[in-house]
Amino acid sequence: MEDTEQTTSSPAYSKRYMIFLVAIMGLVSQMDSWLSLIETKAVPGILDEFWSGIAEATARSEFALLQGFFGIIVFGVFFIAWFADAYGRRMGIFTLVLVMGIPAILIVFLSFNIYMFLLLYSVVIMGTTSNLWEVPISEEAPAKTRGLYGSAAFLIGVIPLYAILGVYFIDSFGWRWGYGSMFFLMLLLMVLLYYMKDPQRWKDTLEARERTRLGIMDALRKLRREDRKYIVIATVVYLTWTIAFKMATTFGGEYFTGVLTYDDDAFNRILLVAGLLLPASALVSGILLDKVGRNVVLVMGSLGSVACLIGLGLTGEPILYQAAYFFMAMVLAWIYVYLAEIFTTEVRSTSIGVCVTGARLGYVVGPWLSAMLTAMFPVMDGFWIFAGLLMLIPLVTLLTKPLETKGKTLEEIEVER
Repeated sequence: MEDTEQTTSSPAYSKRYMIFLVAIMGLVSQMDSWLSLIETKAVPGILDEFWSGIAEATARSEFALLQGFFGIIVFGVFFIAWFADAYGRRMGIFTLVLVMGIPAILIVFLSFNIYMFLLLYSVVIMGTTSNLWEVPISEEAPAKTRGLYGSAAFLIGVIPLYAILGVYFIDSFGWRWGYGSMFFLMLLLMVLLYYMKDPQRWKDTLEARERTRLGIMDALRKLRREDRKYIVIATVVYLTWTIAFKMATTFGGEYFTGVLTYDDDAFNRILLVAGLLLPASALVSGILLDKVGRNVVLVMGSLGSVACLIGLGLTGEPILYQAAYFFMAMVLAWIYVYLAEIFTTEVRSTSIGVCVTGARLGYVVGPWLSAMLTAMFPVMDGFWIFAGLLMLIPLVTLLTKPLETKGKTLEEIEVER
């Protein structure tokens, strides 16, 4: 029995293929999440190795400052996004997986100083910032369950393997293998992607331009006024989220082990619970996105993040750090689903690329803010309060009255926005 959205642009793919697609994109998302979140566990080891004998507050500040400089590399993510519009979703995902996997294994063998590590790390993070894995699902899923399918891939991606296997690799083999282990998932994905199909919607746009490749400037010129409006909205939300979450994931481990003096086992347990709350959030968010709407999820996630991060700064309670993961993941679920549905098919990936490129300013601003705040607040109380206040900014975008896309087909969204 088939569960399909029958439109002139949508093929009658079976529910079985949709499950297969969600599984593959979920594994790409898992690779993304692992490489993004493993640094919470890896950073204490990085600081111990490259800043041996240096005061902890100074080490944190200097590391964050360097991380911000190298963060400029992540702006190259735009070219991955454009590549997926020009050459297809399958080739785009294939390229994305290579961009994440190859530098990850090179970190193991070539990180002989902090500069080489940050160079390879920044290329990896450039890949993790693309969000490209959400696009094929959006283009294939039925309208009424698009949020659920998208969140299902997100859920697979946030199963906290990094907090189970990742901490084991780091504790057993060193912090470098926290990154290098993802090379093996890359090899598996190379096989699975052979069976992926390009969405019919993308094939239709290729035919409409008579099979000519979409140049970068052509793609940018095709952005409409409505596209530009939603690019601004999405970029503001995503940039704010990136800065706050980057602060939390980079310095969470250092805060609990370095400032609050928890031992490694205690922090591993804190991180595991936080990680388990990510798939729980993905599941709840997927249901809420389709039942109560995109805007409600954004409000809930933002306000919850504000309360948890400010509370963490005031009390130092681990449960608030863990709960922040839950609410921050709700905002991320909104980002993943909304960005993948609000733009037109022909320039969907390019539009997302513009958004994530703008948002990736957070990979420069976030570390530089962290450098300043860790220097100003050695016990990091003000650090967390500032991160919490940042999460009020996404609520401001609701004043522009963005289109509620719940239950609408991509064609209806294109007309109504």
